[in-house]
Amino acid sequence: MNATDGTESSPHTDSDANTDGNGNGAGSGPEGNASYGHKKFKRSKSHFADRITADGRDGWPVEPGRYRLVVSYACPWASRALVSRRLLGLEDALSLAVADPIQDDRSWRFTLDPDGRDPVLGIRYLHEAYDARERDYPGGVSVPAIVDIPSGKLVTNDFQRITLDLATEWTALHRPGAPDLYPEPLRDEIDTVMDGIYRDVNNGVYRAGFAREQSEYEDACRDVFRRLEEVSQRLAGQRYLVGDTITEADIRLFTTLVRFDAVYHGHFKCNRYKLAEDPVLWAYARDLFQTPGFGDTVDFDHIKRHYYQVHTGINPTGIVPLGPDPAGWTTPHGREDLGGRPFGDGTPPEPAARPGAGART
Repeated sequence: MNATDGTESSPHTDSDANTDGNGNGAGSGPEGNASYGHKKFKRSKSHFADRITADGRDGWPVEPGRYRLVVSYACPWASRALVSRRLLGLEDALSLAVADPIQDDRSWRFTLDPDGRDPVLGIRYLHEAYDARERDYPGGVSVPAIVDIPSGKLVTNDFQRITLDLATEWTALHRPGAPDLYPEPLRDEIDTVMDGIYRDVNNGVYRAGFAREQSEYEDACRDVFRRLEEVSQRLAGQRYLVGDTITEADIRLFTTLVRFDAVYHGHFKCNRYKLAEDPVLWAYARDLFQTPGFGDTVDFDHIKRHYYQVHTGINPTGIVPLGPDPAGWTTPHGREDLGGRPFGDGTPPEPAARPGAGART
């Protein structure tokens, strides 16, 4: 399997459990969520890789109001799309469906909505949009997913590509002052940085958390912290990962860092030290969290309940820990002393309430 491809899947019909990992690597039949931690971890490939583009070359042209983005606040891959959508001001152009963080063996479900149905798509489970596109396809039901509203069919679950296309193909619908999250002169460097972070951090925490043997766990855990130490050194003298503005690379690192102490440190045994014990990374993560478009897409309740209650193969009691206290995320970070221009020549998005503070999507 190509390790650079992956999705946040939920148990539906896939025959190989743990194809993803965030409680969402498709499980089979009666095993479902309980299989996590008992079968070999591998990252599932995005089966539906159509692209929504300005010229519509895959048959899916960019059109305001035509598509619906389906996410879970618990999922780090979906969180990338949430951050990008906010920063680029695509809320009116691309509507949002939020799934319950506790999915069952039939897939992500819309039990947060009245009558348990998404009010736009009219479906109870995300797998219905997958089935409308391809019946009984050989894979899990993953978020983020973009669904074509008129047909009810899934368009893409290619999370690696979705955010890049939001930044580069949806430009006609960006808000005034939207930042350039994937600037062309920096793309080679951004891609290189993202590749290492994906392999050892974004994906590495899952390899550690779902390891079945001591050596497998230790190798993965060492990779996680080796890469974090390299990133920490890089960020010691610069505010952002590439250049002096926020880019796609920062979004991809943030969605793992914001979950690190809450779930990866304990639940996935990535516990050499906490994020809060690395002064550089902790300040960097707080800087982004306090930047409009980042922290206002985070719901720690959804994150913790998902990991601890869905991964019954790892946490059979389903007990969700009370900590850590999220108040630390709003403390001063001091990163502005490094300079940098968060939005480049653009402007921040309008303020929005955090999901856990009564925000509506």
